[in-house]
Amino acid sequence: MKYSVKELCVGLIIIALAGCASGPPNLPDQDAGHGVTLDAYKIEVGDQVNISVWKNPELSIAEPVRPDGKIAVHLVGDITAAGKTPEELADDIETKLSSYIKDPNVTIILTSLSGHDYLSMIRVTGPGSATTSLPYHYGMTVLDAVLGAGGVNLYADANHTKLHRRTANGGTETYEIRVQDMLEDGDMSTNVLLMPGDIITVPESMF
Repeated sequence: MKYSVKELCVGLIIIALAGCASGPPNLPDQDAGHGVTLDAYKIEVGDQVNISVWKNPELSIAEPVRPDGKIAVHLVGDITAAGKTPEELADDIETKLSSYIKDPNVTIILTSLSGHDYLSMIRVTGPGSATTSLPYHYGMTVLDAVLGAGGVNLYADANHTKLHRRTANGGTETYEIRVQDMLEDGDMSTNVLLMPGDIITVPESMF
């Protein structure tokens, strides 16, 4: 049986694509957590702050930063949060709580970045999906964002979706996401947690 050059080329492309899809995807480290704890991030008015005090759950709170830039913390009262990193705020609270409890250990997680709406938006782009921006929410996944953008169209090469994420040094990391496997097979192995500012690109199939 004879094959044309065009048929052979198409066959080789299909084999190459199949090989790429079968290998382990490059994914971000999920053990790093999905709350916003970046050292460079400064808390703003309107940001939702979750404060957890180890072994003292009655002191834990979740509330937005008030227009005056402060939050009310049990035992210590009002404390300025705006303009500080999560780590700086945790240190301030620990210092004040040390007058009431021994060796307080405070963890700060920002679950909503209302003060930085534009910078924290999740963007879904590409010919395989509607282009849109979505507000970041704590616990948001790739599938949440794709569905929020209206899903993927019939011509999408959804298993070659890419997740682009800013790095601390100003660069970008790109990760492989298999949206088709999620939608058709329920395979959530690449349904990673998102971070503020993530960009998801859904390409169009070549065939």
